[in-house]
Amino acid sequence: MLRKILIANRGEIAVRIIRACAEMGIRSVAIYSEVDRFALHVKKADESYCIGTEPLAGYLNIYGLVDLAAATGCDAVHPGYGFLSENPQFARACKERGLIFIGPTADVIQRMGDKTEARKAMIDAGIPVTPGTENLASVEDALTAAEKIGYPIMLKATSGGGGRGIRRCDNADELQRNYGRVISEATKAFGSAEVFMEKCVVNPRHIEVQVLADHHGNTIHLYERDCSIQRRNQKLIEIAPSPQLSEAQRQYIGGLAVLAAKAVNYTNAGTVEFLLDSNDRFYFMEMNTRVQVEHTITETITGVDIVEEQIRIAAGLPLRCKQEEISRRGYAIQFRINAEDPKNGFLPSFGHISRYYAPGGPGVRTDTAIYTGYDIPPYYDSMVAKLIVSAITWGDTIKRGERALKDMGLFGIKTTIPYYLQILRHPEFRAAKFNTGFIEQHPELVNYSNKPRPEVLASVIAAVMAAHTGL
Repeated sequence: MLRKILIANRGEIAVRIIRACAEMGIRSVAIYSEVDRFALHVKKADESYCIGTEPLAGYLNIYGLVDLAAATGCDAVHPGYGFLSENPQFARACKERGLIFIGPTADVIQRMGDKTEARKAMIDAGIPVTPGTENLASVEDALTAAEKIGYPIMLKATSGGGGRGIRRCDNADELQRNYGRVISEATKAFGSAEVFMEKCVVNPRHIEVQVLADHHGNTIHLYERDCSIQRRNQKLIEIAPSPQLSEAQRQYIGGLAVLAAKAVNYTNAGTVEFLLDSNDRFYFMEMNTRVQVEHTITETITGVDIVEEQIRIAAGLPLRCKQEEISRRGYAIQFRINAEDPKNGFLPSFGHISRYYAPGGPGVRTDTAIYTGYDIPPYYDSMVAKLIVSAITWGDTIKRGERALKDMGLFGIKTTIPYYLQILRHPEFRAAKFNTGFIEQHPELVNYSNKPRPEVLASVIAAVMAAHTGL
């Protein structure tokens, strides 16, 4: 088993990994920029080291992080998600220094990170993909290909991810306007100007499957997640399992995901993402070679600790469960609590958290790195917490979600909490009939009242009185 792990990340995912290490008897090493010196992951880790004054540079410094891991006696590095988690150079640098990278091999990361290469691999494996192209050489090539594929099309960065470097084009004029923009976005975000094209599946359901694979030839899936509730290709609410799938569809897509992982000799935790069109046809979209933000809901319905399994696999241990031993129970929903103001175009709302109360009760989990008095820095992702609720039935899970969102007290900043309450109340969501166009189709969801509920006002008054009296 591993003895000491450097966590090459920050925020709630760093805290999540630290907790897994603590349960496994593994020492954890945190890193932090100067603006993160009061962050919770710094307080929770066994050791912590400053990586510079720049908010981002240190978290992206491949050789600086590898050197630090080696110097502090670590035998492994966990990249979390974001930052360097899907950077093959980082995985190679770890291997060169004798460190275990907790994830798949660099070659697999590189292959799956290249969207055109990933498409080729899936086609060779017999997995359905949307009509598309290889890397485009020019806007003229793009226009010619689009005429053959048929509009609308999706213009995508080859090395893209996280909803960046993607533009829908409904006609030739839009393609001409967006071609240069996508190249610019791709170059800035991923350091690559390569783009390709896919047929646009209009308002699909976004279904992804969690897979685990060890170094002993064992590959399993942990069922699927429905990520259709998203805004501008960024997920907001995730559900496991999907309430929109039949059992036959569930088994089919799980089998496809396992086949995809085996086709590229995948190891560790990964996610195979699919689009489901209006005719109930599945199409491969991409493979994420890391732990996902929404891994929590899969853990909730299966009881499998995915981060712990990541560490075990990296240590060379076999999977503890066979496919037939994996079962699921009920439903789970994850809400990404973002420091944003939905009523003001979802503008970021970073700042001082004057009061924070975590929700509780049966079937409620909160993953976060915030606390009362914490100042949210403006340099990172706007997500400040993940609220996970679970229950046996879909209807009860929605009710629990409403209760938990109302139970969560987060003062000093604007958040997406009231917006999510609007979504939960919508009849289409309650009937489990929604797709990736749901948010766009319902702009009225932002028309909620900013007037604080009586119980919220009471808690604020109580907090002020407590502070005044020194309690």
